[in-house]
Amino acid sequence: MSTVSAGIMLFLIMDPLGNIPLFLSLLKNVDPARRRLVLVRELIIALVVLFVFLFSGKYLLAALQLKAESVSIAGGIILFLIGIRMIFPPKDGMFGGDSEAEPFIVPMAIPAVAGPSTMAAVMLLANSSPGRTVDWSIALFVAWLATSVILVSSTYLYRWLGHSVLVALERLMGMLLVALSVQMFLNGIVAYVRMPLAS
Repeated sequence: MSTVSAGIMLFLIMDPLGNIPLFLSLLKNVDPARRRLVLVRELIIALVVLFVFLFSGKYLLAALQLKAESVSIAGGIILFLIGIRMIFPPKDGMFGGDSEAEPFIVPMAIPAVAGPSTMAAVMLLANSSPGRTVDWSIALFVAWLATSVILVSSTYLYRWLGHSVLVALERLMGMLLVALSVQMFLNGIVAYVRMPLAS
């Protein structure tokens, strides 16, 4: 997988457009003077968590004795389920109802941005090509930066695009993520089938 493909995949998984209504609802009870500060804080926490998984994921997978092929197949299944939920979201949203208190880590940083699927994806990238950590770091940072720009501009985007357009864009991103997940799953299957021939 190229650095660009990895960045696009991570961006789709983070689902910034789908998170706009969630973030706006979570921040509506926060003092307007603190909203941007809270948002930036949560985004930075999410980035730190994802980098921790990027750099430590291969050691966790090694400790669990998981092969790259198994992680690829599992990652494809997880991304497929996330994509389906983006196309057909539950009634109460991806992460449940609103909260009256100021959000801290949950649910904005985790799991909205740094969710289980994003953590699994960065672990998969780190394990699939350990020598390309710099490439994966760039892909992760660019995906996070694009996500951050969209979420920081969430108020303007919501007013400009409207709820219907955002929903349609989220469905489109879900379809792209489903396609990526199927490709990842098939790559894992092919690599697993070829394993005896390589040994």
